[in-house]
Amino acid sequence: MPARRKAALAAAGLVPLALTALSAAPASAHGSMGDPVSRVSQCYAEGPESPKSAACKAAVEAGGTQALYDWNGIRIGDAGGRHQELIPDGKLCSANNEEFKGLDLARTDWPATSVSAGSYTFKYRVTAPHKGTFKVYITKPGYDPSKPLSWDDLDLANPVATATDPAASGGFYTFSGTLPERSGKQLLYAIWQRSDSPEAFYSCSDVTFGGGSAAGSGATPKKAPAPAASAPTEQQIEEGAAKSTVENHGHGDDDPRTSAAPAAEKAGKDEAGEASGTAPEAAAGANQPKAASAGQNLAETGGDANTPYLMIGGAAALALGSAALFASSRRRAAGRHGR
Repeated sequence: MPARRKAALAAAGLVPLALTALSAAPASAHGSMGDPVSRVSQCYAEGPESPKSAACKAAVEAGGTQALYDWNGIRIGDAGGRHQELIPDGKLCSANNEEFKGLDLARTDWPATSVSAGSYTFKYRVTAPHKGTFKVYITKPGYDPSKPLSWDDLDLANPVATATDPAASGGFYTFSGTLPERSGKQLLYAIWQRSDSPEAFYSCSDVTFGGGSAAGSGATPKKAPAPAASAPTEQQIEEGAAKSTVENHGHGDDDPRTSAAPAAEKAGKDEAGEASGTAPEAAAGANQPKAASAGQNLAETGGDANTPYLMIGGAAALALGSAALFASSRRRAAGRHGR
């Protein structure tokens, strides 16, 4: 067979292989509830190295500061809707992830967002877009925050919000829900299950109904209410990105605030190695909040409209380059034999 034809066949065979390798690249993640503020976002906002609230100080003592820098990575890579199967009672806020175990501490003084019964607009802080469905659950009447959170504590039959591929703007997925009548300290548990992957994300948000006691109706009231919760600012997110082990790919469409963050090269494991959900994946790429391209829909999975073409172009270049190398080798070999 002529060398040129062999090279062409080799190129044809390499194209699908290259495309397969590129499509199997680890996905980026991620996010956490921004309103009402999640526990991990609250503690990150206080400052991982010197948190202000007693609850966040205890969380750092239990699990260290890295969990707070990785605030958007509470996840299980192969969840596939098996949330109750994979997360045992007492470990809901960490999603059974040892790194985030400080968030599971049973305390009545977690900083809380003041809410009331009725319509509520939820804002989920996203640092990488994915298609999927959000479900938010609330604790049942009589919830006792001084005891470890269990699945039975949540009203799983009546989620307070459900949203599939909600609209996103300014770095947040925004969707509506309805909070039922409750009193005192309660908790909202959010699950974001991707539809393009089995990966799911989890967060716990402490709330106080009526602005009253920090304790739930089933617990002994505290002398003072829990501190008010506050979300991290854009500047805090950008400043802490270099210390995160979670890959961030742009947290806002058409949000100019996200375009000037410096890149920070991060080496680590790919997502496939984290299927057990024991730790958030460490990215080998730039851990950089960046602005999405014009016209990007944050409900789409990672990348912008150019991503598929870049993948195909890269694969074709790889295949053609290999073919050229193959042909060159054949010519050199033929020249040697002709001498």
